[in-house]
Amino acid sequence: MDLGQAVFILSRLILGALASFFAILFWSRTRDLAWIFVIISAIAAYVETIFSILKLFGIISENFTIGTSSILLSSVPTIFLIAAFLVMLSRKNRRL
Repeated sequence: MDLGQAVFILSRLILGALASFFAILFWSRTRDLAWIFVIISAIAAYVETIFSILKLFGIISENFTIGTSSILLSSVPTIFLIAAFLVMLSRKNRRL
């Protein structure tokens, strides 16, 4: 592993941990469905980061990870963001 890859991994871990930490703090203070979907998206993105790093280091074998699980993990944050945007869009249309 070269220095660039190490910096990339560390930055993803640190920034993802900060985003997840603040997401969990904010979760307890909100009851808004759209924000809850954004929070779940941030946490799911961090889970995907952890999973990909574990796979990169060989801690999780390729036999354990079926191709669909990698695709699913990388798609879940985007799916929750789409759900949050749809909730916000439905609120906007309801007010009109």
